[in-house]
Amino acid sequence: MSIKSINVRNQFRGTIKEIIEGPVLSEVDVSTPAGIVTSVITTRSVKELNLRPGSEVIAFVKSTEVSIATL
Repeated sequence: MSIKSINVRNQFRGTIKEIIEGPVLSEVDVSTPAGIVTSVITTRSVKELNLRPGSEVIAFVKSTEVSIATL
């Protein structure tokens, strides 16, 4: 996916803080000006994208997948 195809309103530029790798899925925590954004992606993608703590990335959210809950 190219960065140009990402909706600017739904993206967070940041730095990977931590990666918790699992056998199939991995949790990637990205430190952004808005706070920590956590994404679950395939471990294969982590390796293919050469992601590691300190990597600068863009995390993006599909607005059709955002939910709101009361506290």
